[in-house]
Amino acid sequence: MLNTVYFNQNLKKTFPCVLLLGGFDGAHLGHCALISCAKSSGLPVGIMTIAGGKGQAIFTLKERREIFRGLGVDFLLELSFEKIRKLSPKEFSSLLTKEFSVKAFYCGSDFRYGFLAGGTPETLKRDTQVHVETLELIKIDGEKVSASTVKKFLLNGEIERANALLESPFFLTGEVVKDRGVGRTIGFPTANIAYPLEKIALKQGVYQTLVEVDGKEYSAITNYGARPTFQDETVCTETYLDGFSGDLYGQRLTLKFQRFLREIKKFPSVEELKEQLKQDIRRVREND
Repeated sequence: MLNTVYFNQNLKKTFPCVLLLGGFDGAHLGHCALISCAKSSGLPVGIMTIAGGKGQAIFTLKERREIFRGLGVDFLLELSFEKIRKLSPKEFSSLLTKEFSVKAFYCGSDFRYGFLAGGTPETLKRDTQVHVETLELIKIDGEKVSASTVKKFLLNGEIERANALLESPFFLTGEVVKDRGVGRTIGFPTANIAYPLEKIALKQGVYQTLVEVDGKEYSAITNYGARPTFQDETVCTETYLDGFSGDLYGQRLTLKFQRFLREIKKFPSVEELKEQLKQDIRRVREND
């Protein structure tokens, strides 16, 4: 039901701490405000995240661990949705206070928990006798900063709008795997990374991305989706790194998505596809 990942190895469950509550399948500006507020307590900060349920997540569990480690959180509390979804609000809050010596909870004003979302910040305080700090939701241009808003932008291919709400650009981390090798034969060798099923599917298209290899960052173009020119409808993620030369098979890379360049289309010939790829690279180089 509960898996705790400690980033601060000196921390023990018996230590007094504060807990941030919510789904936390990534870190948007609202989450960052909560983390900042929690850190001001001077106590170790733990953050909750839920695996499964409510559709696909913005980031995988492994990606979330790296995000929250980078934000200076002391530990991550991973909860399985399937195992907690039928817990009453009181059972859920008892689980948290039993496992940890919680001195304060931090959450957004819209936080709900327990079976049928019956628990509120007020019931949490009543049932646990622990201080609950709530923050009002952040809005940008009238749009609520939330995971659902970020997901909406990603599904529409509005990467720049999604990135404006996230702590850092939307990214994909994975191991480069062998594929057909067609890109190399046409002068555009690609690094192919499997897109996790648990991760929210982007709008299919060609994106401008950034990729770091051995400490150097490369501008890149990433095709997320099918490859109709080659009669291949399999959804894949293949990336051409501008200016890179070398073998990336087996390496673990992170693709940072910058903007949507164009729709995927079927080209009449490989030569026309090559010309389009040249135009894509030109746009990336010139920020066109």
